[in-house]
Amino acid sequence: MHLHYQFRASYTLNSATGEYHTNSQSPTGIPSDPPLASYGVQQSHELVEALTRLDPGIDHVYSSPFYRCLQTVQPAIERLGSGVKVRVDNGIGEWYGAAHFDHPSPAPPAVLSSLFPSCIDEAYEPSIIPPRSGETIEQLHDRVAQALDHIIARADAESSSRDVSILLCTHAATLIAISRTLTGDMPSDSNEDDFLAPTAGLTKFIRKQISTEGQEKGPPLEWKGGKGIAGGWTCVLNGNCDHLAGGAERSW
Repeated sequence: MHLHYQFRASYTLNSATGEYHTNSQSPTGIPSDPPLASYGVQQSHELVEALTRLDPGIDHVYSSPFYRCLQTVQPAIERLGSGVKVRVDNGIGEWYGAAHFDHPSPAPPAVLSSLFPSCIDEAYEPSIIPPRSGETIEQLHDRVAQALDHIIARADAESSSRDVSILLCTHAATLIAISRTLTGDMPSDSNEDDFLAPTAGLTKFIRKQISTEGQEKGPPLEWKGGKGIAGGWTCVLNGNCDHLAGGAERSW
C-alpha cells in the first residue's frame, strides 16, 4: 500500500477574542476557511501532472474538509474520472491549538457537495471529529493516528490482496503529524524539522508489512519508537516539489 500527501492559504486569529479574519472571501462563509490564492490554484494544476504519473495509480482520495484542500485536490479528481470521489475526513483536517474559545467548524458535507459537485463521496462518514476547543500537539498526533488507522483498515478491507494507492490532501501541521505516526518517528522536540510540508508538495510512504496482528486497536494507539500505524511505513518522498515551476515554498 502507498500513501501520498499534499496541500494549503491564509487567515489571521485574534487570540484574545477568538475571532478569525481572512483577506479573501470564503466560499463557505467561514473566515478560517479561505480559498487558494491564484498561485495556489496554479500549483494544484501542476501537482496533477505528478499525481497521474504515480505507480500504482491512485485508488482512493481523502481530504480535509476545508475548502482550500478540496480546491487543491479537485483537478486530480477531474483527471482521475468519475470512478474516484473524495472522502472528506475531519480526522486529517486542520490543527487548531488548544484555546479558551471554540474554533470554527468546517462546512458540513451538504455545503461541500454543492461547492464541489460530483466530487464528494456523500456516503462516507469521517473517522473522528476534533474538539472545537482545539488540541495540544500530543492530541493532534493521537487524532491523526486514529484517523489513519481507520483509513488504512478500510483500504485493507476494500482491496483484498492487491496493492493500493491512497491520496490524502491535508495541512502543514497535520501532514507532519501524519508522517510521524506512519513512520513511528517522533522527535523528543516536536518542533524539530523532520518532515517537510511545502505548499502543493508530495510526500510518499510505502507500507512495511500488511499484517497488523497483535497491534493494539482503539485510542490511544501505540505508534512511537519506530512502530508506526498499521504495520509501519517508510518515507520515500519528503515534501518533493519537482513538479512545481517555482519549486518548494513555505516549507514550514
